[in-house]
Amino acid sequence: MKDIAIYGAGGLGREIASDLDKFFPEDELRRLIGFFDDGKSIGEQISHFGKCLGGINELNTWSTPIEVALCFGDSNTSRIVFGKIANDNVAFPNLIHRDFNILDKDTFRIGKGNIITGGCCVTTNIAIGDFNLLNGSVVFGHDVHVGSYNTFMPGCRISGEVTIGDCCLFGSMSFVKQCLKIGDGVRLSPLSPLLTGPKDNSLYIGNPAKRLKI
Repeated sequence: MKDIAIYGAGGLGREIASDLDKFFPEDELRRLIGFFDDGKSIGEQISHFGKCLGGINELNTWSTPIEVALCFGDSNTSRIVFGKIANDNVAFPNLIHRDFNILDKDTFRIGKGNIITGGCCVTTNIAIGDFNLLNGSVVFGHDVHVGSYNTFMPGCRISGEVTIGDCCLFGSMSFVKQCLKIGDGVRLSPLSPLLTGPKDNSLYIGNPAKRLKI
C-alpha cells in the first residue's frame, strides 16, 4: 500500500481525507500518513485523520516515496505550491471519485494531480490538464478541453465545445455557454451564466455575467 499525504489542512483537505478510500480502486487503496501545511506546526493535530508533517521544507527533504494531493479551494495556490516542490520522491496522483461518470472513456484524457469529487460527470472527447479541482456535481458537455490549475465549484455546468486555459475559477452553480473560448485567470461568480467570451484575468458577475471593472 502506497503512502499518501494531503497538502493543505483546511476544509477541502479534511473533506478529501474523510472520503479518501473512495478515490482509488479497492485494490489500490492508499495509507494516509498526515498533512503538509505551511501555516501549521509540525505535530499539530489537524483532525482525527492525522497530524501536520511540516511544510514545503519537510516535503522537499522527504526521503521515501510519497504521493501528495494538493488540496486547495483555489487551484492557483496549487500552482504556487507545486512550483516550490523539488523532490523526486514526490508523486502527484489523480484523485478521482469512484462515482465519477465518464460517458466515453475512449476519448477521455487527463493529466496529473487532479481532484474530481463525487457526483461529477463528463461526456465525450474531454481533455483535462494538471491540478484541476472539480468540487462536486460538476458537469462537462462534449468536446470540453481544460488546461491546468482551474477550480470548478459545486454544481458548475460547462457546455459543449468550450475551451478553458489556466488558473480560472468557476463559482458554485455557474454556467458557461457552448463554444466559448476562455483564456487564463477568468473568475466567474456563483450563479452567474457566462454567455460571451471573457477577457483574461477578469471577474465576471451577474445574470448574464458581465465584467466587473475595478
